[in-house]
Amino acid sequence: MITHKSRVALLVASLLLTGCGAGATATPDEEPAVTRTPRPAHAAEAAAQAEAEAAARKLPGLGPATWARVPSETRQAVVVTGRGRDSSHSTVVLYERTDTGWKAGSSWPARNALRGWTDHHVAGDLRSPIGVFTLTDAGGLLDDPGTRLSYDYGDGFTASGTGFEGEPLAGSFDYVIAIDYNRRIGVSPLDRTRPLGTELGGGIWLHVDHGAPTQACVSLAREHMRLLLLALDPQRHPVIVMGDAESLAR
Repeated sequence: MITHKSRVALLVASLLLTGCGAGATATPDEEPAVTRTPRPAHAAEAAAQAEAEAAARKLPGLGPATWARVPSETRQAVVVTGRGRDSSHSTVVLYERTDTGWKAGSSWPARNALRGWTDHHVAGDLRSPIGVFTLTDAGGLLDDPGTRLSYDYGDGFTASGTGFEGEPLAGSFDYVIAIDYNRRIGVSPLDRTRPLGTELGGGIWLHVDHGAPTQACVSLAREHMRLLLLALDPQRHPVIVMGDAESLAR
């Protein structure tokens, strides 16, 4: 005769033999383990941080096409941002690359060509060329202020005559930095070699402001030119990034 206790014992033995729950310690009211994913807020924060870090590695205001033209070894960038495609007014900022990203220096008012900017500069168009160009050679009518760039000085930098608004040009070339557009690098800014041909113009400089638009150059106050000359370091591979704001953002 099988008693109630015997039936219970047989049922337990049967469960153990079939392995159902064998070795398990869970009770019926325990919930199965759940794999938890990061909260959306955490993912958004991580994405925002990654985006901020990526932005810090780029120069402000530059779009992908312009940024791609900045050499990877560059640690100094003179960014000239024009007010508009046809404007002769612009702003200059010297950026220094640090371990945490680009650090902006002072912002200085500047002038560029009478008719503004162009992607395809030709001689006499009265527009400044848009682009990224190295800065290697300097000079002026005044003695070297202590720049680390190659510096040539002498009477060849004498400026005379008047500008577009009748202003005297005397002193405009007291300090100059050659913009390496269609020129031979490593020589005086006065060198007239035009590797791409004379039709594409040349002799485009950073120079002392004379209070009005230029023919194609970028001009700054004399003291700002002196400070820029003292700051630029060939070991940091300086470049100038220049153009109207909309063009630079491409």
